[in-house]
Amino acid sequence: MFRAEPGKGPPLCGLCDTFQRLIPLGLRTVHPVLAANHRAFKKVDHDQPLDQCLFTVLDTELTGLNTDRGEIVAIGAVRLEGLTIRAEQTFSRLVKPRRALPKASTLIHRITPALVNNAAELAEVLPEFVEFLNGTLVVGHHVGLDMNFLNKACRKILGGKLSNPCLDTMRMAQIYRAEQWENYYDRYDLKVSYSLADLSAEFSLPRFPAHNALGDAMQTAYLFLYLVRKLKDGGIVTLRDLFNAGRSWRWYF
Repeated sequence: MFRAEPGKGPPLCGLCDTFQRLIPLGLRTVHPVLAANHRAFKKVDHDQPLDQCLFTVLDTELTGLNTDRGEIVAIGAVRLEGLTIRAEQTFSRLVKPRRALPKASTLIHRITPALVNNAAELAEVLPEFVEFLNGTLVVGHHVGLDMNFLNKACRKILGGKLSNPCLDTMRMAQIYRAEQWENYYDRYDLKVSYSLADLSAEFSLPRFPAHNALGDAMQTAYLFLYLVRKLKDGGIVTLRDLFNAGRSWRWYF
């Protein structure tokens, strides 16, 4: 009989993960919650007004920025409907990582081993989160980083990657600022910052705890709403407008 070491999964779990990765994506069994995600985005109505879209603004806390070594230790998200924050519709979970928490990451997000020791593992949290995402467009600040980690986990745990179109508030802020440049050289101003904290301070937005998944999701939601309203003044009112104006979403899938 195999015996698992304390705090570690059964030895066969690693072998199962290895075999799963060897199976081509097209032949893997797709989890029902992910299949529903794929069905929801077979078609996207580009002419839908932004104020009629459902958005989920998300953020993750990580142990590192490299998807080969880093892990998700927290997920936070909030729903937007009618360009209004639905504070009663949030998602907030700590996630127990497989490896020990690096001290460097703890110094940033203040998530300690004691906080995650009794947390659920990602295999348990991820289906719940995908269900929360289903049917909504995803918004994030530098959202590609979050989606790289989430999609890697989805491929491994759920048998495929997410289909939600994504909008990046960092990219939106860059385009909004570009419209305000007075001359060619403004684009090379090294003092300009696109960090979530600096943009929120510049635009006098309400402030939430930084490097907290739900707090950063709320902060990003306020930034997104601010930018959408500013871009609306330039005639950007639908998803197609965003796309055609080059202000848009980035498709990370």
